[in-house]
Amino acid sequence: MYQRSDQGFGNGVGTAALSLDQALPAGFGRKIVRPGAWQRLEARLADVELVPDLGARIGSREWFRGLATCTVLISAAWALAPGFDPIVAASPPAMAEDAWSEARALSIAPLALGADTGRRMAATDAVAPLADTPERPSIDLVATLGRGDGFARVLTRAGVADSEAAKVATLVAGVVSPGDIVSGTRMDVTLGRRPNRNVARPLDFLAFRARFDLRLQVERINGVLTLKQIPIAVDNTPLRIQGVRGASFVTSARAAGVPAHAIEAYLKAIGGKISMNDLGANDRFDLIIEHARAETGETKTGKLLYAGLDQGRRQLRMIQWTIDGRTEWFDAAGVGQKRGVMAQPVSGRMTSGFGMRRHPLLGYSRLHKGVDFGAPHGAPIYAATDGIVAFAGRHGGHGNYVRINHSGGIGTGYAHMSRIAVPGGARVRQGQVIGYVGSTGLSTGPHLHYEVYRNGVAINPRSISFVQTSQLAGAELARFRTRLTQLLSVKLGAKTAATSTPAVTGGTAQNTTAR
Repeated sequence: MYQRSDQGFGNGVGTAALSLDQALPAGFGRKIVRPGAWQRLEARLADVELVPDLGARIGSREWFRGLATCTVLISAAWALAPGFDPIVAASPPAMAEDAWSEARALSIAPLALGADTGRRMAATDAVAPLADTPERPSIDLVATLGRGDGFARVLTRAGVADSEAAKVATLVAGVVSPGDIVSGTRMDVTLGRRPNRNVARPLDFLAFRARFDLRLQVERINGVLTLKQIPIAVDNTPLRIQGVRGASFVTSARAAGVPAHAIEAYLKAIGGKISMNDLGANDRFDLIIEHARAETGETKTGKLLYAGLDQGRRQLRMIQWTIDGRTEWFDAAGVGQKRGVMAQPVSGRMTSGFGMRRHPLLGYSRLHKGVDFGAPHGAPIYAATDGIVAFAGRHGGHGNYVRINHSGGIGTGYAHMSRIAVPGGARVRQGQVIGYVGSTGLSTGPHLHYEVYRNGVAINPRSISFVQTSQLAGAELARFRTRLTQLLSVKLGAKTAATSTPAVTGGTAQNTTAR
């Protein structure tokens, strides 16, 4: 088969078709096709060269035709080319002289345009160090004492020599313990002129607040460090704050200016006497707090001294008092807080209860006068509540044994200890360690045998739950009421001489010299 192009059906004339036209005569049933005008023009233009070589046949028709074509192309390019006028846009303002100097020093530009870059060079053998340069005659700085920081270490970091720092620390320790200086204390330090750069600058001046009522100052006088004490007058009149509870005691107390730690102490104090649910919106609170005000304007609040509550039908007035080594809150009648629900004496689980049982070693049944708690060897044993140690030592089948007498005829016993931690006759508090778990005496393994006695008779420890209350009497009660009267004399927003005990009322400075 033949392709279309093979039969002369394309744009060109096929070879087979031309051969056929030439072979067949004109009258052999085929009409001879003559080329039209367009085909003739196309054939004529195909022979015309519009871009001739202008370097050849100069002056001929082809040359002038090429020149005309070149002229037309150049004219068209010139006519269609964009303009060369500048585009108008916003330009930054001219730089000031200082800004230009700074930019020129930091820019990268040729030196011919005034840049400063490229003018620096490394030191060579021709560069000699200066023998001496002037120093500032003194340096004033501020050093801060950090938490857990050493006093001498602070001075050393500031540039003071180790020997001088130790000497100043010794001077200060003669007046106040460096450990008592609160962290965050700022020290004004002045370092003087030094003879050469190879030694530390001498300390010329040091001043700081050692206590709330004392400022210390170290100066170099005639080449000798001298310590000067500057007392600060402090008014220690307690601060009394009263207010109405309202919807929230904490919110009302904070609005009245009561510190957060005093609010916490107040709630603990009255919580031992009444329930917080019994407080009404119209109840009035009354607090007296330790308060110190220095002559320099600083103030400092301390612990809560008095907790009062007025409910209309009932008034509560309480202050702290120390008796038998225990500090607690007592009401106006000298009655302390209730305390002492008996606590479990060891961390562990109960393995044997109170009552008749077969003894694991003796092999017969008898009364088990306590309860057993399983615990690892060496675990601490705690006093179930406050009391006095009546016996501490070896006690037959109990092994190492401790007996504690409590108020109300109650006693507790702790047996099979590996080691006893309290002596006989000692006063112990609830939760105090009195010994350690062991397996001494008639015991099959480490555990605590715990007993409770009422008037000398063993009872089930799980049935006992008692409360202790301290009661002041005699001369102790008289001193307590005197103190309460003094505190209640503090007026709201006023100062009273009865309770004003300034720590420092003035005086001359005292000097201590270190040589």
